[in-house]
Amino acid sequence: MNIPVPFLDLAAQQAEIADEVLAVWREQFTAASFIGGPEVEAFEREYAAYIGVEHVVGVSNGTDALELAYRAIGVDRGDEVIMPANTFIATAEAASRIGAVPVFVDVDDEHLLMDPDAVEAAITGRTRVITPVHLFGQTAPMERIRAIADKHGVEIVEDAAQSQGASGPIGRAGALSRAAATSFYPGKNLGAAGDAGAVMTGDAGIAARIRNLAAHGSSEKYVHDRVGMNARLDAVQAVVLRVKLRRLEAWNAARRAAAARYAELLAGLEDVRVPAVRAGNDDVWHLYVVRVGGRQSVMDGMRAAGVGVGIHYPTAVPHSEAYSSLGYRRGQFPVAEAAARQILSLPMYPHLTEDQQTTVRDALVGAFVRGGG
Repeated sequence: MNIPVPFLDLAAQQAEIADEVLAVWREQFTAASFIGGPEVEAFEREYAAYIGVEHVVGVSNGTDALELAYRAIGVDRGDEVIMPANTFIATAEAASRIGAVPVFVDVDDEHLLMDPDAVEAAITGRTRVITPVHLFGQTAPMERIRAIADKHGVEIVEDAAQSQGASGPIGRAGALSRAAATSFYPGKNLGAAGDAGAVMTGDAGIAARIRNLAAHGSSEKYVHDRVGMNARLDAVQAVVLRVKLRRLEAWNAARRAAAARYAELLAGLEDVRVPAVRAGNDDVWHLYVVRVGGRQSVMDGMRAAGVGVGIHYPTAVPHSEAYSSLGYRRGQFPVAEAAARQILSLPMYPHLTEDQQTTVRDALVGAFVRGGG
């Protein structure tokens, strides 16, 4: 008998933490403490210690975190920001909101991470920042990207929205550049109960600028040093993040165990290309992304069998309508474009059971049989 398998089971996660969160929320509502305050400050300290940086500034969401990081680093109108074509649009959107120009590069075929050779080829006199994306819970090849940035005198801003707890050969994602941004959207490895994000940095000056920018350009009430934005972290979200942070290592370990089970269950399936781990990486498997032919038929078959699946992402960002004015052509990003046609995200979350994963495998195999693959 098939066991229905949701793509993401946030209810199980929330049930695990509900009592702890509600107890603190009651105190907050009694004290009417909602903006800033001790819970936000405590979360920033605890997450900074976890990542291994001096400063964390909690903000409203991951997109604002990226924009704030870009602005604090000094990105301005007309500057170029290099980023992978295979990412969520927020990576580019945050640069565009400043008036900067996203410059897209292809990814490597093995891990679908930013290709350092493509990065070096894309650098011009207007390049201000390289933004590697730690996609799917992996860490991008930061050792090579940092060497390229140093060689050309440009900055790095990491997009660490999918990689809370991931590490690579030279350190933990979010601690490998002057500024890094992350999202705590509910479905992330460390997710809030709504929108939230953070900027991580070892530079006290950058942290101070971000706090100022995120509070309407103000460090003192009604004194505004610059044009900023309203991008502060809500205290009610900080409570959720603190409680979840205490469980993050165990939850990431559960994701790694689930990824290992998938690798065993899917071994030998000729129609399925399973993900590989980059040498030196300790991935946290925000997503488990396979590559298949005839994807629509496979998706339809799996959903009919009660298994939730997704696509991350169905269109390379430079080919989205939002960026059509940049003039990128089909065929400029062969790996990212092929991946956009083939990638399929299977259910992945800490509470995923062995029986559910077996159901996922059976549904995948059944979809190929029904589709004639």
